[in-house]
Amino acid sequence: MPEETTPQGTLPAAPPPSPPAAPPAAGAPLPTGAVPAAAPAAPPEQKIKVRKPRQRSCDEKDAKGKLCAGHLKRWYDYPKEVEAKIGKDAEIYRCEFCKTLYKPDPKQMPHSFTLRY
Repeated sequence: MPEETTPQGTLPAAPPPSPPAAPPAAGAPLPTGAVPAAAPAAPPEQKIKVRKPRQRSCDEKDAKGKLCAGHLKRWYDYPKEVEAKIGKDAEIYRCEFCKTLYKPDPKQMPHSFTLRY
């Protein structure tokens, strides 16, 4: 008599997960130990830093302390909110990964209009 076996590498079927509980009504009290859901937060404030002499990559660290090291690229078409903070027609650089803004080093010659013939 042949015995019935399951193929190797397969797991027995797991019971289906239970559906999530319905959220309480707007006026209903919260169960003990429950924390109300936070309202959607506003977008985080964009950091503005000053470039160090000859700096080409981002030196911002994330929450874990890891260095971003993204390339700083010249940003020409920035939004009106950034223009209000920095000024019109300012030379500004932005990290390609974390989007941190950098003002130019005040000790270096500006890169705008440097080639004049």
